[in-house]
Amino acid sequence: MKFAVLSDIHSNVFALEAVIADAKKHSVDLMVNLGDILYGPIAPKATYELLMQYEIVTICGNQDRQIFEATAAELASNPTMKFIIDDLGDEPITWMKSLPFDAQLNADVYLCHGTPDDDLTYLLENVELGYARLRSDSEIIKLLNGQNSTLICCGHTHTPRTVSLTTGQTIINPGSVGLQAYTDDEPIVHSMENFSSMASYSIVEKTEDNWNIKHIRVPYDVKLAVAECEKRNRMDWVHFLTTGRRI
Repeated sequence: MKFAVLSDIHSNVFALEAVIADAKKHSVDLMVNLGDILYGPIAPKATYELLMQYEIVTICGNQDRQIFEATAAELASNPTMKFIIDDLGDEPITWMKSLPFDAQLNADVYLCHGTPDDDLTYLLENVELGYARLRSDSEIIKLLNGQNSTLICCGHTHTPRTVSLTTGQTIINPGSVGLQAYTDDEPIVHSMENFSSMASYSIVEKTEDNWNIKHIRVPYDVKLAVAECEKRNRMDWVHFLTTGRRI
């Protein structure tokens, strides 16, 4: 089996188009999507419509959940969230509500957004210093909380990684399709940076006794995404998209 792993699209339909086209060139049997799909000031509805053209195994991310759990107070205080809700309409929101928290793709492969227990916790990265550092082997194993699949695919941090554990397991994060840097204030103020504007995803192929994993960076017309962010006065996203660096 050969499959493409996508995560953290964040409404960037332009990056998604490029990634899907590239994945097709690699003749993958399947695509999986690890969540955080439609939140962003770019093109939520168009992103949804593109995804609906394909059969993609999809799970829910924390910001997908935040969209369909948004309160009136949040809509009043967050213009980006109001834009997303207005742009999407009912059907995509109903679809997001139907997405599972995680998925066991087969006996070997498990999919989650954050950790098996929490979509807000980073499985591989510690950010207590304000930037990403790889967690220790024992800390990652503890966060897996008994999940013993041979290959675990996680997202959430927008940081491409392949990590081998002493348990014999492999964990991959494909990085982000649509947003190559960000700053967040939870659990503390920290930034993630990929130092490139290119979209990120991974291809995984099972060999006789191992996994062949490729992290792929795909160029796309970033100016199209930037123009949409500028319309919504999200100059922070303009910087993230064009530089892959924190502000």
